[in-house]
Amino acid sequence: MREVELDDADGAKIVGLSAGEPLVELLEADDPGSPIAKFVAKRGAGIHHICFSVDDLDATLERCRRAGIELIDERPRVGAEGKRIAFLHPRSTGGVLVELSDH
Repeated sequence: MREVELDDADGAKIVGLSAGEPLVELLEADDPGSPIAKFVAKRGAGIHHICFSVDDLDATLERCRRAGIELIDERPRVGAEGKRIAFLHPRSTGGVLVELSDH
């Protein structure tokens, strides 16, 4: 396992760990008003979300809309590392917050 240098984002310090292709990101709230800080205050430490890298984020979001999946982000936005991202609402994904990201 090796550490991957990542930019901090959304009020969180981010450290990446890679063991081949998958990347695990560990987040620590840097701002008490950040989404991560609010999540930890409400639920305690644990898994916040899972991210899937997709070939075409816009087309994937459109397929999700047509399938009736509730989107948190109707349009992609810029996330960590300058990648375009969008989140799917946990109500539509079995209680799991899902992030989609361009490659």
